[in-house]
Amino acid sequence: MVESTGGLPFTELLDAVESRKRMLLDYLQQARFVERFRPAHIRAAVYSYVTRGGKSLRPALAMLACGALGGDESRALPVAAAIEIYHTWTLVHDDVIDRDSTRRGLPTVHHEFARRAKEEFGWRGDAAEHYGRTVAILTGDVQQAWAWSLFFEAHLERGVSAAVVLRLAQELASQVTPLLVEGEALDVQYAARACQLSEDQVLDMLWKKTGALYEFAGRAGAAIALDEAAPDSPAVQAIARFGSLCGAAFQIQDDILGIVGDADQLGKPVGSDIREGKSTLLTLKALERADERGRERILRTLGDDGASADDIAAVSAFIRDLGVIDYAQDISHRYVNEALAQLATLPDNEHRRLLVLWAEYLIAREF
Repeated sequence: MVESTGGLPFTELLDAVESRKRMLLDYLQQARFVERFRPAHIRAAVYSYVTRGGKSLRPALAMLACGALGGDESRALPVAAAIEIYHTWTLVHDDVIDRDSTRRGLPTVHHEFARRAKEEFGWRGDAAEHYGRTVAILTGDVQQAWAWSLFFEAHLERGVSAAVVLRLAQELASQVTPLLVEGEALDVQYAARACQLSEDQVLDMLWKKTGALYEFAGRAGAAIALDEAAPDSPAVQAIARFGSLCGAAFQIQDDILGIVGDADQLGKPVGSDIREGKSTLLTLKALERADERGRERILRTLGDDGASADDIAAVSAFIRDLGVIDYAQDISHRYVNEALAQLATLPDNEHRRLLVLWAEYLIAREF
């Protein structure tokens, strides 16, 4: 049994997250939504990642935040669903950018539909690969539009005030999206500048890719509970800050698992970040700690798409030997401890306790 950093079992948390995930899937798989997406390839691609077993931590945060402030979680369901679909389109596009072939142990959208183009249309080579990328791009476009429409459902179907819905939708469009795109662009740019980066630059990039949306999820759930559009409520700010810090810790743990995790649990090859040349806290600190020969060894493999599995394993082991895993874990634990302090001002209830476990789980998880 996985245990939290406080020695408490995560079973209760995982059951709570799973129950909310089932609510989410039931909601998203209503016929009125499914029937919108045509042709069949687009429909299959839109639901591909949604139904294949992701953790749904962001929508769970939104719903738990709503409950923590005394709100009815069911009113937050459409916005939680919007956050999940919004996150999903970023994954679909991210996989194209990173040229990844697997996601959660199954083919990525662009890889799967390149295969289908070969099997169903008889296309080969560049034509099939182009079709796969095209389906992925269009899928992300449709998913983003769907996410916006789900915000409107929160008002039209669940009675969340129009002012709250408009404020949240505006924030996601005008603030969160540019941050996510900036983080993704920096991630690509930094791959060629591994030796020229500071720790602050890397942490800022990681937060923009991940922390910004977690922050938004917390703020959204809190705002719905209070039915308050103004963003300056202390309770809303506390939960938003909680989500922001936890998002940063989540990304660091992701990078750690990319070096020391189990490929079957992760659903992708361990060391793929090294092959892709990702600038993570781990590679940055390893380059700083290694001697000249060690740096040359890391840089020779970092970003080498043709690196063998043995090369990747050797560099991964070398990075571990430099002690950077413990360094990164210390930072992620510091983020979570600071996040937990934000919850001190919230009402003492079951939802707040689940949020504590949720935060601890982010840095204790193994996949």
